[in-house]
Amino acid sequence: MMGMRYPDRAADAGAWLLENSHRALLTLSGGRFPKNLLGMKTVELHTVGRKSGKQYTTLLTTPIHDASRVVLVASKGGSSKDPDWFRNAVATPDITVVVDGEPVPMRARVATDDEHAELWPQAVKVYKSYADYQANTDRKIPILICERR
Repeated sequence: MMGMRYPDRAADAGAWLLENSHRALLTLSGGRFPKNLLGMKTVELHTVGRKSGKQYTTLLTTPIHDASRVVLVASKGGSSKDPDWFRNAVATPDITVVVDGEPVPMRARVATDDEHAELWPQAVKVYKSYADYQANTDRKIPILICERR
């Protein structure tokens, strides 16, 4: 779909479908969600709603991770809006990320411009569709760096 922009409705629907299919897989597998999806490690992100104050769980993939950090790309399929999980993590940065079944207390922060410039090509190398998502939106897709607390 390179070069062709699609409306937010399509990007939002795709992001919703992916998130809910992740959740269905987790439920159907009795919590044994695949450890990798689309060539990336799967993680559960636990955030607090910036408006509601409620706890939210979002299943995501991480293109870059190590023992001290998990890097998340807030692509939302190329939508013009940042995903809710990203906005929640920015508003309340003390989060939990479940990695390989282990809950890890972390602090989230938006990558600086220099960090973004370093991490973006690495993320695209792992998952090429990020480049298509970026081509679909005028916003600079943010990268969230989650570091152990």
